[in-house]
Amino acid sequence: MESALRERVRDVLREHPGSQRAFAEQIGLDATKLSKSLAGTRRFTPAELTRIAETGNVTVNWLINGSDEAETVAAAPQRSAVLARTRDAQEAGRHQQILDAAWHLIAERGYHAVRISDVAKACGISAATIHYHFPGRDDLLTEALRHSVRQAFDRQVAELHSIEDAHERLLRLVELQLPKPGLLRLEWSIWLQVWNESARNPKMGVLHSDSYTRWHDTIARTIREGQQQGVFVTDTDPEDLTVPLTALIDGLGIQVLTDRPGRSVERMRQVLHDHVNRAIVRH
Repeated sequence: MESALRERVRDVLREHPGSQRAFAEQIGLDATKLSKSLAGTRRFTPAELTRIAETGNVTVNWLINGSDEAETVAAAPQRSAVLARTRDAQEAGRHQQILDAAWHLIAERGYHAVRISDVAKACGISAATIHYHFPGRDDLLTEALRHSVRQAFDRQVAELHSIEDAHERLLRLVELQLPKPGLLRLEWSIWLQVWNESARNPKMGVLHSDSYTRWHDTIARTIREGQQQGVFVTDTDPEDLTVPLTALIDGLGIQVLTDRPGRSVERMRQVLHDHVNRAIVRH
């Protein structure tokens, strides 16, 4: 598996314009470490695989398993929630640049405070170029959600594919949902805005439902496997264990993000671990 992974990373490098060193710089990885990983003397970290996939316009699932559709530990996004990808490297790079800028601006300022001209300024390009990729502001939010879905799926596949124990994997899933400063907090900001827009926009509501289903199914799949391993209680349906856990994650995440007194990432983690231990783990 590792040798196949390395070969697929080489395929990404061959398709990507520029040198191997330039690619390493773009993903924030020392060129020497990239060379060692390609030679097999060092393993790629989950974060590196995620960045390679995003920069190379592929999925982590393809990097690890050789197919976007491969069954893995995380449930795949439904097709409506998948970000469309182009095979043209230059156009894909521009699309990704615009999406990254829009995603960060929406997360930091709020959807209704971001204009197309703001995204164009952040990218150093014209508004017309933005409209070529995203005809309107609603399209930006839609693609920002799809971007978050793909990021979460890629990150989960990268982080979880080597964890055999379902209990350990469930706790890792919890960790990946904590609104810690940085990427995860920005993702939570996007989701809060999507929830708000879904209440008034039926089209966004369908996309949100399809996106959320992926997360729900990943938790249910992990709990089901834990029951098969004998580490989780077996007298309760996995769905009945998944619903309160995901609801607890949602509620606590909102409280942390809105700075409710007494709510912190550390407190959220402890409450969720206590819940898993009390309601899901077999004693």
